Amino acid sequence: MKTSAPKQTVARGVSAAAFEAFFDMIDRPAALCDADWVVLAANAAFETLFGRGATVGRSLRDVMTAVPKLPASGRSIDLDVTCDSGQVVTLTFARKKGAVAVVARHLAPAVDSLAAAGRALMEQARLEQALLELGREVAGAMSEEALVAAVARGVKGIFPGRTFCVRITDPRTYGLTSLYAEGRLAESSREGIVLKKSAAEKTHLQTDIFPARRVRFTTDEVPLLFEGSVQGICAPLVASGQLFGAINVEYPRGMTADLVTDDRILIQLANQVAVAVRNAKLIDELSFVRKYLEELLEHANALILVVNRDRRVVVFNKAVSTLTGWSKQEVLGQDIFKIIAESDQLKLARVLSASTKGEAVSNAETALLCKNGKEVRMAYSTSSVTSQMGEVEGVIAIGQDLTRMRELERRVVQAEKLASLGQLAASVVHEINNPMTAVVTYADALLKRSMGQPDAPASDVDKYKKIIDNSERVLRFTRDLVSYARPAKEKPEEVDLNAIAERAIGLCEHVLQKHAITVDRHFADIGPFVAVRQHLVQVLVNLITNACHATAPHGHISVTTRPAGEMVELVVGDTGSGISAQHLGRIFEPFFTTKADGKGTGLGLSIVQGIVENHGGTVTVKSELEKGTEFTIRLPFVAL
Repeated sequence: MKTSAPKQTVARGVSAAAFEAFFDMIDRPAALCDADWVVLAANAAFETLFGRGATVGRSLRDVMTAVPKLPASGRSIDLDVTCDSGQVVTLTFARKKGAVAVVARHLAPAVDSLAAAGRALMEQARLEQALLELGREVAGAMSEEALVAAVARGVKGIFPGRTFCVRITDPRTYGLTSLYAEGRLAESSREGIVLKKSAAEKTHLQTDIFPARRVRFTTDEVPLLFEGSVQGICAPLVASGQLFGAINVEYPRGMTADLVTDDRILIQLANQVAVAVRNAKLIDELSFVRKYLEELLEHANALILVVNRDRRVVVFNKAVSTLTGWSKQEVLGQDIFKIIAESDQLKLARVLSASTKGEAVSNAETALLCKNGKEVRMAYSTSSVTSQMGEVEGVIAIGQDLTRMRELERRVVQAEKLASLGQLAASVVHEINNPMTAVVTYADALLKRSMGQPDAPASDVDKYKKIIDNSERVLRFTRDLVSYARPAKEKPEEVDLNAIAERAIGLCEHVLQKHAITVDRHFADIGPFVAVRQHLVQVLVNLITNACHATAPHGHISVTTRPAGEMVELVVGDTGSGISAQHLGRIFEPFFTTKADGKGTGLGLSIVQGIVENHGGTVTVKSELEKGTEFTIRLPFVAL
């Protein structure tokens, strides 16, 4: 029969849950007394049998004409007692650690009930200890994997012989993040989590916010997950209104199932686990966000420094380390003044003082000391770093390298100079070309007349040739200058790259013969694509001419065309003297040349680069001294 719960607990070391288990297991009048026979707890049947005098706090001396001598601990005695109704009842008295258990009616059943009650007390104590140990383990788990392992051990110890499944889900997407199964799962187990609506109501879980393919709710029994199971229970892992998974416990055929008791225990276990899972998820999320922010600061394309109130460096990102040469290990924890030029330390101290008072500082400049002793200037802005309580804990400075800015300013000035030169070239060329053309024409006429006169001095012939050569050099310079400064007017058309290469080689035939250079052709089958024909010819003529000038007599020049995915490549290589590493980075600069005075204008490769970039392509160079140079031009393969 169902008995009433004890009204109070006075026996030291015995919990209310233990009393409840004790009385739930006894289906006859029963009570618990102290050494003075005062009733500590009694079930309804006992109070009915002996009247209100047998209630908690009263002494059995009030309802019994004779009270037996207190039995020894661990022993039991029997006594026949006449109750209020006149019925004679046999009472069994059993003592355990100062408390006396009293069970009415017959001796044998009473002994059996006392044994069952003892087993119930021991089982309850075991469960409480197991839940306590599980709580400690899940609270100390440092990762979700360790947490699931601890839960699995706890469930296995509390529910021996059962199959069970622990599933952990993401509280936002409800996707499965961890799974542990003790048993052979059926195919249907992978269809998502199924929970009873009654369980959702008990845990205040909203049922209309979940995607059906992830979480479903039912009024029927939860589907079984394991092969061979005949019954099962399920408890959701709910904390703060969020679902973190579920624990399923199932019973194989032949096992006696106390579903009500096991369900109560499983819910208690699930509540502990849910809180631990929530905390573990929060810790993982915080760790991820912290790591993400650290990576963001570390690899940001800006100089980032953070110092605390004691001026100690706490953040020193990669950009600052690269700029100054100091490693993080050498700077972190050190006074910021270690890497600040002495002349700027007072100014920085004022900036830090203002920032620690909550004031933002913008457009400040400071000289940083590099590891090699040099100084670099940094432009930066500062902001306060505050705690959760709003107190200023430090200062963050975000800036940029002024060295790069100064270089960009220098390049802008240079670009402006070149633009001015281009505008000037357009007018100067007209003033030079006409008279120089006349000089070349008349000098050529004089040369021909002198060569036709047998008695003409040889020195005059040489002088006329020098006049023509130098005049043509001036005209060539003006043409290159105009080509570099003036934008192209030719329209793109469909061209054949191999035909363009052949035309350029033909135009350079006199240079090739003069230097006794052999051209090796390596042409691939490339279809027509859109480009400015004359400009590509000019590119190849410039590269082949430069290769001839750099190659010794009887050397080789290779011209290669080949497809490269959505691009086409044009490669010009030679076996010449090569370009030194110190000059390789400047060869595309206007007016830069490694040729002797009077042998080049320094505009050829600049023109090549400009033409290629106008086509949407790129030009790269590889060179090794005394072994040769190779220029590779990549152009987009665009068809009409």
